[in-house]
Amino acid sequence: HPRFRMVDSCAAEFAAVTPYYYTTYECGSESIGIDYVPNLSLRKKRRIVVIGSGPIRIGQGIEFDYGCVHAVGAIQDLGHEAIIINNNPETVSTDFDTSDRLYFDPLTLESVSEILLREDAHGILLQFGGQTAINLALPLSNNLPHLSSLGLDLIMEGTTPEAVDEASDRERFESFAQRNDLRMPDGMTASSPDQVREAVREIGYPVLIRPSYVLGGRGMEILSSNRQLESYMQDAFLSPERPLLVDEYLGNAIELDVDAVSDGREVLVGAIMEHLEEAGIHSGDSTCFIPPQNVSDDVLKQVDEWTRKIGLELGIVGCYNIQFAIRDKTLYVLEVNPRGSRTFPFVAKATGVPLARIAAMVALGEKLCHLNIPKRQDEAVCVKAPVFPFIKLRGLDPAPGPEMKSTGEVMGSHERASAAYLKARLATESPVPTEGGVYITVKDSDKDSIITQAKSLIELGFKIYATSGTASVLREKGGLDVETCYRITEGLTPDALDLMRQGKIQLIINTPRNTGGAVLDGNMMRRLAVELNIPFVTTMAGARMEVLAIAEAMDGIPEPRLLNIRSL
Repeated sequence: HPRFRMVDSCAAEFAAVTPYYYTTYECGSESIGIDYVPNLSLRKKRRIVVIGSGPIRIGQGIEFDYGCVHAVGAIQDLGHEAIIINNNPETVSTDFDTSDRLYFDPLTLESVSEILLREDAHGILLQFGGQTAINLALPLSNNLPHLSSLGLDLIMEGTTPEAVDEASDRERFESFAQRNDLRMPDGMTASSPDQVREAVREIGYPVLIRPSYVLGGRGMEILSSNRQLESYMQDAFLSPERPLLVDEYLGNAIELDVDAVSDGREVLVGAIMEHLEEAGIHSGDSTCFIPPQNVSDDVLKQVDEWTRKIGLELGIVGCYNIQFAIRDKTLYVLEVNPRGSRTFPFVAKATGVPLARIAAMVALGEKLCHLNIPKRQDEAVCVKAPVFPFIKLRGLDPAPGPEMKSTGEVMGSHERASAAYLKARLATESPVPTEGGVYITVKDSDKDSIITQAKSLIELGFKIYATSGTASVLREKGGLDVETCYRITEGLTPDALDLMRQGKIQLIINTPRNTGGAVLDGNMMRRLAVELNIPFVTTMAGARMEVLAIAEAMDGIPEPRLLNIRSL
């Protein structure tokens, strides 16, 4: 077994005793704070361990630490001792005065097991540390007999490892969905290259392909040709334990996120969030609205019913997140995450309901009907917008996709959705233009749809520049005055890069294509837009919202709402 040493938070300047430990396998003298928890045998409170989310990285950020900190507060309010295991010094959970004791150690089965033994812990909470923490559920469950033989009587609080696996394992969840009449996109799992190719042949292009048990959409791509598939397969890691998931791609679908809490008998639906971008763009990179703006009451009712059914039938106790898609008024379940999500802080601020705190209490045995849950705030539309680090990541295509790229988020709220969106956009520190030129180049399927937005921009006083194909449609079908420019790969002037460098372009509307010269054009154009701080949108829904925000800005920036500042 390792030794436990206390972190000297005063750098030997003077004696310091803090409940802040790390493990080491080195030999050495024992002193106060080493292999020693003061008065452990005399402590009467239950000791509950919370597993953090580990180092902050794209896909797993401070949002999960928010859940851990609120879980600690709930544990202490229930009269228990709260112990944090996390190894990120840049978070609130690793402030040594947040929990009763803090262990700065790797989030591995070995390290966590040793700390559980040292603390003689009574319970452990895994659902607030993101995918890193929840991935410990099955290994830790399998290790419980060994820990029990060493004298540890541990309860895995909240959702059982069995339920976690049923929600996370693709084939098991498909069986669950069929039993409960839940609709999912066609999909298959594949553990070898041949199985992947067979799955793609059976489902048909386009497909969404991704590894299992990952966070942030790592390794996820939308593929529309055999060439793209073979390129993806060169870097893919395949094994029976970690198969690839191959799904039908639901193009032009609205995506919804739902955060909820279940106590096994009742379900509290925290919020239903509508993504501005269509399904296929990672939820962490999407702009989303509370409440939904373009979903019928009938569909919202069905979303609510399915959310409750999934929570109760899976046996979830605590928090969970569901992603839905709506195409042609038909609802699909995309995935269920049996843990807290990155939208917990946004939901709490938008609704006034501290979902993470409620979930922690429920996971520890409290019932929803016995909790004092605040009345939901619903007087304003709230918008969450992502913040991207593209200026610091040279060479990365800024176009959003199924793999998460954002490193932060901001929020705007107002009675009007367009004004709330404008506030969120301004908070990202990307300019919202009120004059100048707009460069438009869209794929063929979007050319007719862009006419309305181009007409609105001209009415607002903007000059429209477009590539030949888009310009022809705008002139012939829309009757609009448009200046044509060359594609970048044509090597002629003026092209988009020339116009951007000359200061003639203040906004770019570009819906990317996956084939042909438009791919290189789009990459080069979006990279230069980042460097010149020119805003760009890559979806038709984004273009519509951007035009509304510009109109709002030209009428004057909305006055800030008076907020009651409090911790949620």
